[in-house]
Amino acid sequence: MRAQALGLWPETGPRAERIAIIGPTFDEVRLVMIEGKSGLLGVHMDDERPVYESSKRLLTWPNGSIAQVFSADEPESLRGPQFDAAWCDELAKWKQAADVWNMLAFALRLGHSPRVAVTTTPRPTAMLKRLLADPSTAVTRSRTADNRAHLAGSFWNDVQARYGGTRLGRQELDGELIEDDPDALFRRELIELSRVAQVPDLARIVVAVDPPASHSRKSNACGIVCVGLGQDGRAYVLDDHSIRGARPAAWAQRVVALYHARKSDRVVAEVNQGGAMVEQVLREVDPHLAFRAVHASRGKQARAEPVAALYEQGRVHHVGTFPELEDEMCSAIRDGARSPDRLDALVWAVSDLMLRRGPEPRVRTI
Repeated sequence: MRAQALGLWPETGPRAERIAIIGPTFDEVRLVMIEGKSGLLGVHMDDERPVYESSKRLLTWPNGSIAQVFSADEPESLRGPQFDAAWCDELAKWKQAADVWNMLAFALRLGHSPRVAVTTTPRPTAMLKRLLADPSTAVTRSRTADNRAHLAGSFWNDVQARYGGTRLGRQELDGELIEDDPDALFRRELIELSRVAQVPDLARIVVAVDPPASHSRKSNACGIVCVGLGQDGRAYVLDDHSIRGARPAAWAQRVVALYHARKSDRVVAEVNQGGAMVEQVLREVDPHLAFRAVHASRGKQARAEPVAALYEQGRVHHVGTFPELEDEMCSAIRDGARSPDRLDALVWAVSDLMLRRGPEPRVRTI
């Protein structure tokens, strides 16, 4: 994008004068795309560096080029402005990718040949596959190893030991577009078909927790997933607030915050790992928390199979996108690269809402 704004590539035409910068959220645009170590402010020389006005969400270069900042959570904000270039980051994480892309297409109407640069982890989402199939798309790939000289040695050794040679490693480290594991219980195409943007009236909401055995950086994540049961009898996945490397007090605070934010009916937590400790740390944050302990008497795959059947029946919907959770669903069951902690939490939540009898529902709107 620096080259576009400064006109350093004459073969692509004159400099871009009006640019759209779009990321998953405004915070990610600012912290990664603009102010990050490799962000726009860091890759310019002093005399060419743009000025960022956060209140206006505007970058202005000394030569007069400007860039407006947008969040992929607000596709309608792209209605009206016009551009001759755009930079889209982590498109595979966008919750409303198709809507944002369509609005951007209408806005790219300036200059001789408007161009879009997309930088993203290649998760096999419908939008990304659509772009890769477009003959006008030029594709380049970069492996984490190509940037090894700028990475901490401990990081490199850790990710190689944990993910080297795995499906997840090929995606995250080698930049490969990995299609679903044909043996996985969950299929991405079914998730895509059932994805929704709006939530109906909900009868019940639960937050499910799959706690880790330890809190070290290399330990499994604490799976924290919130799911609601609609008046239509379908489940709606609302949030994935899973966290890695957090101490019990930290993940407990996150669970309770989500519980209250969603006005949930209860927290459902697997207690095989921590026993009474799981309920204890949660009640230290909120003594009045509605809590139910669940025990894993069957293997992960056996517990997930009834939930996978609900997905096949179109009875579970994702409200937006949850890339890490969906990656686990479509590969981690049989992959063995890591424990599917987010998936475990999802299974407990959906099972509590749809595979066991609960209290009489009450209508609620969120």
